[in-house]
Amino acid sequence: MSQHLPPQSFRDSYVWRGGSLDEAAAPRLSGRRQGLPFGPDGRVHPTRAPFEFYPTPPQATRALLSVEEFDGTIWEPACGEGHISKVLVAAGCEVVSTDLIQRGYGEGDVDFLRQDLAFGKHIVTNPPYGRGLGDAFVRHALTLTDQTGGSVAMLLNLASLCHPTRHDFWVSRPPAVIYGLDELVCWPEGRRDLARATTASHRYCWAVWKPGHAGRSAFWWLRTGDF
Repeated sequence: MSQHLPPQSFRDSYVWRGGSLDEAAAPRLSGRRQGLPFGPDGRVHPTRAPFEFYPTPPQATRALLSVEEFDGTIWEPACGEGHISKVLVAAGCEVVSTDLIQRGYGEGDVDFLRQDLAFGKHIVTNPPYGRGLGDAFVRHALTLTDQTGGSVAMLLNLASLCHPTRHDFWVSRPPAVIYGLDELVCWPEGRRDLARATTASHRYCWAVWKPGHAGRSAFWWLRTGDF
């Protein structure tokens, strides 16, 4: 399966320079955002997939659509090969699909974290996780949908909900609802043979932020085998 990468100069600007997540969100002297944490081979860590490509099984998105509705255009900003977008389209949703990497689906060479305006009312995605990227995606998605009045649905590792560095954020900006998925495996590059011993042990949830929500998050369980 071929992968079309951005130009070398574009990729070089995303080599991780270290620092905190707050520093990663700060502008450089050049006016650009701090480079994303990808090394020359596209990895944030030797054990991670290049450019954090862990395709989402379709049952995850079907499960989300069984409990949530999205009126208006949905932006999938880390679309990969269209694993989430295709399910949304099949369900009748209007979807704009982009990604940093061109993988033959949607529009490539689009850095979500550098966009000042949303490409759709809602944002639904499985964000890259490594080196603070997941946190940055969540925060930026909420900033953009504050302008559109839309919802944000992020597929996250359940472990990410309970971490001392994220506590204040979750308390200050809690999702309206969190849906725990009982079984889901996102294989690296969609290939089981590239998985580590712990890959299948991860558990996931959909965190959904809705406009105007205040107060504590609701929680519910979804069985992926039903979809």
